[in-house]
Amino acid sequence: MGLTHLDAGVIIAFLDADDSHHHAATSALANALGQADRLSIAASALAECLVGPARRSTKSVELVRTAIGRLPASVVPLDEDIATRAAGLRARHRTLKLPDALVIATAETAGADRLMTTDRKWPTAKAMKLTLAIERL
Repeated sequence: MGLTHLDAGVIIAFLDADDSHHHAATSALANALGQADRLSIAASALAECLVGPARRSTKSVELVRTAIGRLPASVVPLDEDIATRAAGLRARHRTLKLPDALVIATAETAGADRLMTTDRKWPTAKAMKLTLAIERL
């Protein structure tokens, strides 16, 4: 039993059967829950997940929030420590975008064992000197 942190792409893929990562995300989440892992998501990643639904309606936003709550995934709020860690990651890895650095910093700060993402452009966990594993779907 560990803590698995989820990037926005994993949640988006899980919720959208037409997404190219849907099957992988569904399988990965089922495996994590089957191992009794706890799930978490950065507040910044939650915002990313809600952009598409917000373009449609308030009801769509609430449906997505409910679905995330049923996973169940706890939302980790952004704080000064996470912001500082994210800035450091972004400064050291110029190809890493700030939203991604926030997700990675949140996972590290929360003590996650692994971070699931659909993003293939991130530097490796070793290159970023992380204590967690990055699982790319």
